[in-house]
Formats: sequence, C-alpha cells, structure tokens
Amino acid sequence: MRSRSTKTSMAVMAAAGLFLVAACGDEAGGEADAAASPGGAAGDGDVLVGLVTKTDTNPFFVKMKEGAQAKADELGIELQSFAGTQDGDNEGQVEAIENLIAAGAEGILLTPSNSEAIVPSVQAARDAGILVIALDTPLEPADAADATFATDNFRAGELIGQWAAAQFAESGEEPKIALLNINANQVSVDVARNQGFLQGFGIDLADPATMGDEDDPRIVGSDVTDGAPEGGRTAMENLLQRDPDINLVYTINEPAASGAYEALRAAGKEDEVTIVSVDGGCPGVEDVEAGIIGATSMQFPLDMAALGVEAVAQYAEDGTVPEPTDGLDFFDTGVTLITDEPVEGVESEDTAWGLDNCWG
Repeated sequence: MRSRSTKTSMAVMAAAGLFLVAACGDEAGGEADAAASPGGAAGDGDVLVGLVTKTDTNPFFVKMKEGAQAKADELGIELQSFAGTQDGDNEGQVEAIENLIAAGAEGILLTPSNSEAIVPSVQAARDAGILVIALDTPLEPADAADATFATDNFRAGELIGQWAAAQFAESGEEPKIALLNINANQVSVDVARNQGFLQGFGIDLADPATMGDEDDPRIVGSDVTDGAPEGGRTAMENLLQRDPDINLVYTINEPAASGAYEALRAAGKEDEVTIVSVDGGCPGVEDVEAGIIGATSMQFPLDMAALGVEAVAQYAEDGTVPEPTDGLDFFDTGVTLITDEPVEGVESEDTAWGLDNCWG
C-alpha cells in the first residue's frame, strides 16, 4: 500500500468534498455527471473512489451507480461521478481518469467504452498507485487493469442458447436464427454473448473470439443495434427482408429486444418468433412476464459496483488486490436465467423472482 503522503496536494482539496465517478452500462464515460458535486457522499474524506461508466442514461449503469453509492455511504467513502455523453466516448473517460489521478483517488471503477484505447490512461492511474478495477467489460488485454468484476458473458449467452435449443427441440420446429449484436467492432462483451448463445444452441463456433464466421445454415444473418430500441427495430426489419420466416431472435440486450419485438409486431409476426436476450433489468423481466421475451440472462450490476467499492476500501486499508474467481481471469459476479417456461436441464428462476432481484 502506498503512503497517502505520496499523493498530490489535490488530495487535500478532495478530502474537503469529493464526488463519485459513475457512468452507466454498455457505453463509456465522458463529461462529469451534472448531479455529482463535491461532498456528495458521507464519510471522513480519507478515501476517494471513482466510478467511470459509459453513459448516465442506460439503466444498467444507473443501477451500477446506485450500488456504488450505497456501499460508499455504508463504508464512509467519498465518491466522484462521471458519465459519457454517448457510447464510445473514450476521450471523456480519459479526462475522468486524469481528474481522479489529480484528486488523489485510491481506486477507479471503470466500464470502458473502448477497451484498448483507454489502456494508456489506466496505466497512468496504476503508475500513480491507484487500484483500477474494470466493471462489466474487461480491458484489452484484461491484465491492463488490476482486476475485473464482471458477468460471465459467455455463460449468459450460453444459458439462453440452451434454453432456446430445448424449446425448439420440444416443438420440432426448424430454427431460423437472427442475431442482433451491438456493432461491427467485435467488442468483447458482444462477442462473448453472441458466441455463448450459438454454442448453447448447439452451433459449431469457427473461432470463439470472432462473430460472424459460422457457416451453419440455421443462421439467417446478423445486424447491429447499438444496444438500443431503435437499432433493434431497424436490424429486425432488415433481417425480415432477408427471410420473413425468422423464428428465433438473439439480442445483445433487452432494449434491442424491445425494438426487435416492435418490428415483429408491425409485421404481424410477434406470436411466431421467440426472442432471447441478456441483461435482467426490471423492464426486461417485465417483458419476459408479458411474453415479449422468452428468456433472459440476468446480470447483477449493483453487486458488481458494490463489490468494487469494497475492494477499493480493502486496498486503501492494507494494499490487498482482489483475486479472480477460480478458473477464470476475472471475478464472476453471477448470472441467472429468467423465464416462465423452464426447461429440463437448464437451471432458471421465474419472473416473480426476477422482479424481486432485478440487477441486484
């Protein structure tokens, strides 16, 4: 553990009133959150934690910020919060990390917008003795951060793939699959969920680290959504033009799933298609309950962020760096399949449980 005497004089200013770095979800950090201000958290001001996320509009990251704030309040830690103006705002995250270095932060919790481009800034923070933990999305390379707290995204995809495979095996219907991803950049989360779904469904993966190189005839095609409803709607419309008989839709997240459903409903096909997704937010669980989504894999961003704050507090106390889960290169914060149509051999919880536990 480094001595606090090695911190910049900005730490003294920070102790007078610090703020939580927070941002939200699958996109990356930028301008300071307008709601964040000095002195926004309880505590004696001895430890500063930064939470840098992708945006402040994605509910996933809103929940992450809630978890970080609650745990910081519990532990008496000061917080600073930043959020990106849009997904992909790497420069905003760079600025946030620079501000935290100057403020004398003990730790930074980061959901990277660009897992490679942010690495030099992360290294600068680590060189300053700051513990950097990636949340939700690993850096590239993963060991560019001190630790990663995340969902096992491959497993999340695999669960919905296994569930869908069992559903189609029972019905005897030949699947025609549409894949709705984030974008064309082969982002690690995008790849892991997509490839996990395909493996869970029983489709051979050409290269598990690459999307779109499979040659299984059951795959109609893929399109991109930016993880948003409007993107999901457009992608679904495009793929229906390619094959109007699509009957199984994988979506990167539940906002994209809601857009896909709107396109299917406009085409009069909403009752003919099974949608599966990943996230487990309360609106997504409600869509499972309503029959819009067949099954979703629930993540726990509140726990992810709370555990990150705890890890920074421990590091500040005695220099302990968190260890990964056995057999993985990250700390697994858990995933649970949510569906009201359980299948044999795939463990799941129903939507009543899901609504009680959505996102931790």
